[in-house]
Amino acid sequence: MNISMRFEGYSERIIAEALSKGIVKTKAEALRLGLLELNEKYALIPTGDEARELAEDLAEIERIDKDIKSGKEKFYKAKSVSEIFR
Repeated sequence: MNISMRFEGYSERIIAEALSKGIVKTKAEALRLGLLELNEKYALIPTGDEARELAEDLAEIERIDKDIKSGKEKFYKAKSVSEIFR
């Protein structure tokens, strides 16, 4: 994706400081770093171990669903959680 942006004021100063201190080499790199930090703070998209665990959990759910549909596993309805663990 290509994007053209103009920064002024506070945002421009932050980018300029990051460039002058050698934290980033380009404005685009500053934006990428900012996006990664945004994801780190708010967990918008799972990364690393989280992504792997999510993929494993989804695969397990699909396997169980397939086994229930094929009759290999049974599905029991319970009125309460305590009823499940009797």
